[in-house]
Amino acid sequence: MSKLWQKDYSLDSLMEEFTVSNDYILDQQLVIADCLGSIAHARGLHQIGILDAEELASLEAGLKRIIVLKQEDSFAITKEHEDCHTAIEGFLTDEYGEVGKKIHTGRSRNDQVQTALRIWMREFTIKLCKATGDLCETLLSFAEKHAEVPMPGRTHMQIAMPSSIGLWAASYAEELYDEAQHLMHLSWLFDQSPLGSAASYGVPLPLDRQFTGEQMGFTRVQNNVLYANNSRGKFEAMLLDGCDYIALTLSKLAQDLILFTLPEFGYFSLPKELCTGSSIMPQKKNPDGLELARSRSSVVSSCAARVKSIIRSLPSGYNRDFQDTKEPLLTGTKGTWQLVQIFQRMIEGLQVNEEALIAGCTPELYATDVVLQGVLDGKNFRDTYKDVGLHLEQVRKADPVQTIKNRSSIGTTGNLGLDEDQFFVSLMKTGCDEVLASYAEVYQKLSGLEGVETVLY
Repeated sequence: MSKLWQKDYSLDSLMEEFTVSNDYILDQQLVIADCLGSIAHARGLHQIGILDAEELASLEAGLKRIIVLKQEDSFAITKEHEDCHTAIEGFLTDEYGEVGKKIHTGRSRNDQVQTALRIWMREFTIKLCKATGDLCETLLSFAEKHAEVPMPGRTHMQIAMPSSIGLWAASYAEELYDEAQHLMHLSWLFDQSPLGSAASYGVPLPLDRQFTGEQMGFTRVQNNVLYANNSRGKFEAMLLDGCDYIALTLSKLAQDLILFTLPEFGYFSLPKELCTGSSIMPQKKNPDGLELARSRSSVVSSCAARVKSIIRSLPSGYNRDFQDTKEPLLTGTKGTWQLVQIFQRMIEGLQVNEEALIAGCTPELYATDVVLQGVLDGKNFRDTYKDVGLHLEQVRKADPVQTIKNRSSIGTTGNLGLDEDQFFVSLMKTGCDEVLASYAEVYQKLSGLEGVETVLY
């Protein structure tokens, strides 16, 4: 099929390569979302008399065939197509004749891309939220199992105060929970249909945008058609920022595990199946996954920054620059998904070396406890602090387990509040399941195919 914008000339081959880039490869991930959006659009065209019932049936049949082909990994998109949108329209025209040329009526490639991406982003956001919730639960189970295992707390990387494995693991669980909740909020933002906005200014046809939005399961229409266009890139950046927060947390967790699995510490042992080896040193089991987690975290950050840099100075209305926001979106989201999955396995297989942890609780760890005991005995804090600081050799090692049990304030080692944490994570995951089930119902209703439960391939 010729290009959607085809004129009476052939595009220069270098310009074609430059303008298409790898979009046709990236678009493999958007085929099902685009087909679902196209079914909704076709129904909208039928509603206003552009398509008759037979034409609508033909287009729906063709779009369903494409979905099945995609599920079988048999739907081809070539550089000549430029993207999945041209490939889909070309298939409909080749297989069903003139009616295939009607599917694009009333929409631009811009709002077609926007709609497919919005469907994709909406689902991905909830799935990442749930997967992050799974990791939270794993960390909370780990924290509960090792709640009374002492661990040296550190500031400036130096021995500081008594801590515990429970406190350490639960801190990451709570941080990730907050970041997952942020994704839930973003999913509401993404849950608005841009279809019908065309190239920023709508079209002189009585398109029922509310109808088509409801067909796709959107809770509302993105009202202003120019804003619908101007949100392109901005919404992608917001999702990538949400991914970036998770990636930053997991980078810190990676650094902790790299440090605390060093032989000099020996607090933890990594599952050997998640470690790689050296090509020259036969004894090595390297934490390459953790090192790459730090690096991949920076990749996610760079994707967020890249999108914002692309859209920063654009005028309102559609600009081709938006095309270059797709690759960082798909790269950053995939990187975050992999990070969450890797750490799920990492924590599930992580071994705690209790003896090394107790041995690491050296006398200086209890200096502040000695000061505060002096306060409880009636002394003032400042003088006691100075006295202990000048006579650190007199600080004796305390019972590390009893020390962490003695801390009773909310959120401290003796009062972790894990039950409440587990309740809220479970509640969040249940919410994710309900939303994902509603999406699957929409996909199946639109496509008439029971096997269509996700657009993420």
